[in-house]
Amino acid sequence: MRNIGPEPSGATPIEDEDLEGLIPDFVATRADLNQVEFENITAALPWAHAQARSLGPEGILDYGFMLTLHRRMFGDVWSWAGTLRRRVTNIGVEPHLIPEQSRQLLDDAKFWHAEAVFGYDELAARIHCRLVIVHPFPNGNGRCTRMMADLYLVAIGREPFAWGSASLDVDGSVRAAYIAALVKAASSGDYSDLIRFARGQTTT
Repeated sequence: MRNIGPEPSGATPIEDEDLEGLIPDFVATRADLNQVEFENITAALPWAHAQARSLGPEGILDYGFMLTLHRRMFGDVWSWAGTLRRRVTNIGVEPHLIPEQSRQLLDDAKFWHAEAVFGYDELAARIHCRLVIVHPFPNGNGRCTRMMADLYLVAIGREPFAWGSASLDVDGSVRAAYIAALVKAASSGDYSDLIRFARGQTTT
């Protein structure tokens, strides 16, 4: 069994069961994994943005689309891409609650959009934060749910978030600021730091 190294802080550990689904046979380190995942996500971006522009917010804020997006983002790397988490993890709801709670969040987001309950940036930040709390997938939750937030913004003709303009897949000050802003939003309902971080602004 391969051991690719420790996960960045706050990330869901990759279990042996998940590693069995690793497709590229040359991946031996965390850096290797980060690179192949980055390449897969980069390849998926044109499709994702085209989908956002054609489907609009109603089509993006859809449970089936979320599963397809994860598969397109990670399907060259993991055989289980696009499938739901089946075990209890350090983050996330019980596995049997994932479909219901994911659909509930996405339905809420459609309502928030239709009724202009929140500003667009806050709505996008809420999509990301609440889906992270659900933690639908074995891995790649942060990247997929950030992409869901970005595609909502693209679907309504706005610029996607910058997300700190740096890789959040490795430990460092940028990831630490992101995790702090995410925890604050999840625990207090105050999304201001998360929005500022996502827009590349300095948090206070």
